[in-house]
Amino acid sequence: MFRTLSFATALAGLATAPLAAFEMNAMTDAERTTFRAEIRAYLMENPEVLLEAINVLEQRQATDAARGDGELIGTNADDIFDDGYSWVGGNPDGDITVVEFMDYRCGFCKKAFPEVIELLSTDGNIRFIVKEFPILGEQSVLASRFAIAVKAVEGDKAYGETHDSLMTMRADVTEQGLKDLSQKFGYDTKAVFTEMNSETTSKIINQNRALAQRLNINGTPSFVFNDQMLRGYIPLGDMQQVVSELRGE
Repeated sequence: MFRTLSFATALAGLATAPLAAFEMNAMTDAERTTFRAEIRAYLMENPEVLLEAINVLEQRQATDAARGDGELIGTNADDIFDDGYSWVGGNPDGDITVVEFMDYRCGFCKKAFPEVIELLSTDGNIRFIVKEFPILGEQSVLASRFAIAVKAVEGDKAYGETHDSLMTMRADVTEQGLKDLSQKFGYDTKAVFTEMNSETTSKIINQNRALAQRLNINGTPSFVFNDQMLRGYIPLGDMQQVVSELRGE
């Protein structure tokens, strides 16, 4: 017969007694009422127990999420790290690869931009890949099409300077503004604008969107650091800490 127990005693008993002895369905209505009252009283007297339980739950969820992200990254590794069309900057032979899914109209991408640049310049051993992921409207798509087309027509160096210019641009993205930028850098503007509307450019954007969907990425910026997924804006210090941990430092 179940007798009135303190919540702490009941928990201790679970470790040594058969689980059935504490199953709610095995109790009478009066016993259930008493047991629930004991639980409530214990939690009211010891609210820190709830915080401890929440912390444990959050840690477990974070561990499960990281494990799931790691599996997703492993499954899609070729498309993430070696798709054959995304721009590669930093140190191409670096021991750490950082991949950024970005949108030129994203305020947090613009905020992260100088910190990513500082990470690459101060570290010197990071391979950096940009995934064009326009999700914030027509101006985002227009900017990404332009950047992709510049890479195809003018090469990687031109893409780098175009990417930097678009990331620091505060004005609206318009065709005339992109033409002015193209002429400023001395690009073949006609060829670039033809390439912007090509099937190849559309395919790259669609493939990046499909990859993001497989990785459960629905916002920008989102980063992959080797086998770790980091969604959202990340301060420079946190990025440096992740890199150090990946190196076992």
